[in-house]
Amino acid sequence: MQPVWREGNRFTLLPEASRFLPAMFEAIHHAQYYVLVELYLMETGTLASQVSDALIGTAERGVPVCLLLDGFGSMGLSNADRQRLTQAGVQLRFFNPLGFHSLARNLSRDHRKIVVVDGEVAFTGGFGAVDEFLSAWYEVALRADGPVVADWEALFRRLWRSKLTQADQRQARRQPLPVSRTPPPFNDGVRGRVMPARGYRYQAIRYSLHQRVGLAQKQLWLCTPYFVPTFRLRWRLARAAKRGVDVRLLLPGAKHDHPSVRYAGQRFYQAMLKAGVRIFEFQPTFIHAKFVLADEWVSIGSCNFDHWNLHWNLEANQEVDDPHFAKEVRDLFERNFVTSDEVDAAAWAARPWPQRVKEWLFGTLDGLITRLK
Repeated sequence: MQPVWREGNRFTLLPEASRFLPAMFEAIHHAQYYVLVELYLMETGTLASQVSDALIGTAERGVPVCLLLDGFGSMGLSNADRQRLTQAGVQLRFFNPLGFHSLARNLSRDHRKIVVVDGEVAFTGGFGAVDEFLSAWYEVALRADGPVVADWEALFRRLWRSKLTQADQRQARRQPLPVSRTPPPFNDGVRGRVMPARGYRYQAIRYSLHQRVGLAQKQLWLCTPYFVPTFRLRWRLARAAKRGVDVRLLLPGAKHDHPSVRYAGQRFYQAMLKAGVRIFEFQPTFIHAKFVLADEWVSIGSCNFDHWNLHWNLEANQEVDDPHFAKEVRDLFERNFVTSDEVDAAAWAARPWPQRVKEWLFGTLDGLITRLK
């Protein structure tokens, strides 16, 4: 899909699960035509049960419900939960289950997060159906209404129809996808673009971010849970800071689901700080959100902007070009900076040797993995 800017959209920022989960469940509850859901993570637990209840309740009303899960990210979903979904009429498929084939194929994952209801509303962000999102992880989602919803739906439909197993083909003949519906533009809507990525074959998200880093005049603030950026992104961030742009990184603190990744990324702190980049480590919980602000441009979605995501995964972000929405995101960043610890350049330069050893060790492992690609 060629990314295209669409006019006439409305976007709603939904920070924290306490806001985006009720909004999604309400939209699914009121569905009349179809519900399409694509997730990377879904594991048996309280949240997975809540998601299943919402989908099952809708399917039992006679509304077609399609659930597409990543074959690796859903390994924690029990067979009982899978059968409960399918027996209630939910169409369930898995992207690229692990198998005895090439390493590259097993590493290729569907990391997108897409919820489309009736072709009229779409949700995206970094969320999944695992219990950590209920309290332990901080996440940000976005609701989209308007023409961009058709682009989110197109991403889902294309993957749903691709590489079907024989069982999927039989199911597709019995339960074909409902006819898509095209939402009209709003007269007071704003400009938005759905930006996909298909691993190393198509990295539109990366190119778009690089372009915006280069164009930024005032602010460039980036939040990512896994700060292991490519050399080109690091170079662009440093260059922007040196030309006077307010460049800030909002990253996880000690509360992290993969501490080794945090240490691998911290090896870049000194160079970033020296260039004038400000680094904030979020303290309340593990921050799993992925969003970027560059002046009046915003990107929110599934992409972590690390080299692993950009090389292997299917990703998708919603871009918004609007000063009012950008202010909402700016205010959100500001609130998160208040609850973060800023890394002091002088203190970081004098950090103790155990910290340096961890950076070297996990940075070396990260470099070895990168060369395997």
